[in-house]
Amino acid sequence: MPIVVDIDVMLARRKMAVGTLAERVGITPANLAVLKNGRAKAVRFTTLAALCEVLDCQPGDLLRWEPEDQAAVVTAADGGRSEK
Repeated sequence: MPIVVDIDVMLARRKMAVGTLAERVGITPANLAVLKNGRAKAVRFTTLAALCEVLDCQPGDLLRWEPEDQAAVVTAADGGRSEK
């Protein structure tokens, strides 16, 4: 998928655990993991707003677009081990 979720980056910058973020945002750790690992098909704006509020960031700090062919190159380069 060409949309990449960078929640891990912001968690590291804020030195915050996934469980803490999930609790503060008001979602389950399992749902946060789905979003964080790029398996989500959609995200509610209310959830995105809550993530931005808790992490003190902008939506663009959490989401970015990469062309499909670039994602395929990354996957091929690491032997298919990375998640899309």
